[in-house]
Amino acid sequence: MVAQKTDGSPEPARIPEDMTYDVIILGSGLAGSVTGTILAKHGARVLLVDAAAHPRFAIGESMTPQLVEWIHILAERHDIPELKSLSSVQASTRDIGPTFGTKAHFGFMKHEVGKEPDPREATQLALPKIFHQNSHMFRQDSDAFMFHVAIKYGCTPRQNWRATEVDFDDDGVTVTGKSAAPGAAPELYRGRYLVDASGFRSPLADKFDLRDKPTARFKHHSRSMFTHYVGIKRFDDVSGHPQDLRPPADWHTGTMHHLIERGWFWIIPFDNHPDSRNPLCSIGLTMDERTYPKPKDLTPEQEFQLFLDKYPAVKRQFAGATRVREWISTDRLQYSSKQTIGDRWCLMSHAAGFLDPLFSRGLSNTMEVVDALTSRLIPALKDGDFSAERFAYVEQVEQGLLQYNDDLVNSSFIAFSHFRLWNAVFRVWGSFITPGTMRLTRARLKHFKDRDVRHFDELEQVPYPGLWWPQSDSFKMILEATAETCEKYEAGALSGDEAADIVFGLLKESPVVNPVFGWKDEEQRFIYPSVATMARFLYWASVQAPPEMNSVGREFLLGIVKAGAKVRKLL
Repeated sequence: MVAQKTDGSPEPARIPEDMTYDVIILGSGLAGSVTGTILAKHGARVLLVDAAAHPRFAIGESMTPQLVEWIHILAERHDIPELKSLSSVQASTRDIGPTFGTKAHFGFMKHEVGKEPDPREATQLALPKIFHQNSHMFRQDSDAFMFHVAIKYGCTPRQNWRATEVDFDDDGVTVTGKSAAPGAAPELYRGRYLVDASGFRSPLADKFDLRDKPTARFKHHSRSMFTHYVGIKRFDDVSGHPQDLRPPADWHTGTMHHLIERGWFWIIPFDNHPDSRNPLCSIGLTMDERTYPKPKDLTPEQEFQLFLDKYPAVKRQFAGATRVREWISTDRLQYSSKQTIGDRWCLMSHAAGFLDPLFSRGLSNTMEVVDALTSRLIPALKDGDFSAERFAYVEQVEQGLLQYNDDLVNSSFIAFSHFRLWNAVFRVWGSFITPGTMRLTRARLKHFKDRDVRHFDELEQVPYPGLWWPQSDSFKMILEATAETCEKYEAGALSGDEAADIVFGLLKESPVVNPVFGWKDEEQRFIYPSVATMARFLYWASVQAPPEMNSVGREFLLGIVKAGAKVRKLL
């Protein structure tokens, strides 16, 4: 463990009571603001500081079904109804503003240099109607909203205030920093616990030298560039593809991923909801920096234009479009930490590590970590036990989320060059979204019935924290076998078709892979579960599936029935 105090160090300076808090949170993005809101709701004195101010630009705009469930769980577990304003495009539009887009699907189209994309080399997962609450979050509005909610619940804010030093002793932490105002003097705050939710430039990671150097633990490599545009054309309007080869859901109604050799463009529109008044579209390009070294003689604008010139169909989306803010261009995105929990501190979510925005895992991971941390920190504030041992699960889930995502994203980047292999990897990812979400919904419905938090605590009693379906031996095996197979293809030990055959074989032979949606059918590239399909799936999951899936399906269905009965009694 990292040492918190050296022998002979001076006693902490005496700090006035009004500068003393139970918890100090560095960073007021969604991670910090949601954590602060929960702690303040439970009576904690919370200082929420940030080097910048709201509203501000942020990415991570694409929601997932798991994220929706984590939002509902946190809202219901801690009785914070404002959190549900983030749970759907309808709620966000009503409570925050008409700036959010809708997300009806994850869409993927393969592209090759200088060629028109083949409409047969596309995949799409349309979200089941029961989960179709997802939005494209306009982060400057969603983040500012939650920051203000945190203040309403009692957090003390300090914006434009940068922490410059953190010092721990046996009784707590002293944070030194100062305002960005000219001539501002340093200030000291005192806390019993420190949550660092500040992201990559973490003061805590710097102080304790927590970053893995180099980031050898990750197989995946990528860098990114991103901004917002106006005037982006709908891919449906510029693709030129015949109607019978298009997916059931228009590309513009969801998150569009244009796949290239070891990279991908994202197109995330905010104008695709009928009540939206936001003309912006989030644009990004993420690519392997080993394949595409960052040029020293080009601006990000020039580099992005060179990529557009290679892919004619993507370029047509940008005809007449205008960038509205400066590009942000990164070096390698991947970073991790040797340790994310210590006595009296937590390195939270993106302060702990980051992999890649592919599959939109960022906010879902964040909310899962918020749940794990706050469920331990609230009782710790009562009994005074802030030892790292108490928070060990938080570290397990943070490290697991990074590890398993590395397997999946690295496999995906490898597979982008060969459509059949990508089609197989797409199914490894997609086929386990539903059971991974259902286990969360099941716990929430049980809690709705009897208000027993034990149902949420049981979500942590799993062998593989951080895995999307963390109690599934079968899913873990399929994911690891897929990663090994893709790496053999990358090394030239297998052809693309040989690798695809292996992964398709894993899916077809697995009794826990849902056969109803079409995940086992290579020819069904567009997964579009209707209400009738969902009903057949629930019957299969509850009655016909093996125990690993059966327990999830049966209890999920029972939870829906019981929750419905309780609702009828309340009406």
